[in-house]
Amino acid sequence: MKPQVRHVLASLVLAATAVQAPVRAQTQETAVRIGIAAPLTGAIAHLGKDMENGARLAIEDLNTQGLGIGGRRVRFEAVVEDDRADPATATTVAQKLADMKVNGIVGHLNSGTTIPAARVYDDAGIPQVAPAATNPQYTRAGYRFAARLMATDVQQADGIAGYIARTLKAQTVAVIDDRTAYGQGLADQVVTDLGKAQVKVLKREFGTDRSTDFTALLTTLRGLKPDVIVYAGADAQAALINRQMKQLGLASIFIAGDGVCTGEWSKLAAGANEGAYCSQAGAPREAMAAFATFNQRYKARFGTDVIVFAPYAYDAVMVLAEAMKKAGSTDPAVYGPRLAGVTLTGLIGPIAFDQRGDNLRGTVTMYVVRGGKLTVAP
Repeated sequence: MKPQVRHVLASLVLAATAVQAPVRAQTQETAVRIGIAAPLTGAIAHLGKDMENGARLAIEDLNTQGLGIGGRRVRFEAVVEDDRADPATATTVAQKLADMKVNGIVGHLNSGTTIPAARVYDDAGIPQVAPAATNPQYTRAGYRFAARLMATDVQQADGIAGYIARTLKAQTVAVIDDRTAYGQGLADQVVTDLGKAQVKVLKREFGTDRSTDFTALLTTLRGLKPDVIVYAGADAQAALINRQMKQLGLASIFIAGDGVCTGEWSKLAAGANEGAYCSQAGAPREAMAAFATFNQRYKARFGTDVIVFAPYAYDAVMVLAEAMKKAGSTDPAVYGPRLAGVTLTGLIGPIAFDQRGDNLRGTVTMYVVRGGKLTVAP
């Protein structure tokens, strides 16, 4: 081959390479890993799975958008860990996710796991959005990049105590909690607010988040005849209490917090919770303009209806993504400071955060069980 021909061919190869290089650069995707931590085994695994599924659906939706951040196309990935609703396991899970250098965290479900895990994430500089944790301590610890979507226990307790005093006009109450950070924190605040409303608390009792026999405790309460029994814990234990109340003929009105206010509660209680009340952070589903469509999509994807936390987990992922877009970066150190300034309209409604990271739009709705279904209480 003549030297001139070789020179021309070489020039053409170089030119082709120069054209192809930008194309490859544009089509390369940056992986953005979102850690999802929740109880996926144990008594409340159904709630953890509900949360996980909501986050997964958000990630799938983001990936269909072909989102570009900082001039690079990104692809979101779920990194899921089971914290077993156990604080010690939660810190181990948090350290594992931190060591994997995930870009953000959606979790945990329980306040008792969220609070200790938050320190690990803060030490690693990883932004965390808690979809379901309600204990005020989570956002009062001064962590740099921590936010929550649900109303706090302070807001929920005010709703529960107010409903007992003003709507039910009850005079006496017994309060039971499950000794978790969530359960005890909510119960303590309810007792405080009942005192302000001049409603007498006859008895404070507690079990654990793994208790199955409440007979002795309920027998004591039957003798006291409280107008209302308040339970702060999860739906699995509440259902057992409802069943055992029915067996003992204990006729007190039953009211519980958002950990009980789930689509599974009536199934677990086998109808023994008919007429019982519960609070739930956020507006009623009927007021969530996008909920019906979301539930249809959720059921088509996962074969079951939303229980309660899926919309919050979905929005938690979207909050992280919005902070990344505003910062033009998926680097936690760069987008983390933007988290507190995120505002958007999510499935749960308008979202904005105060200086602590609490949702400024956090509201509480009371529900009553009618025909095995949760309906907005009058």
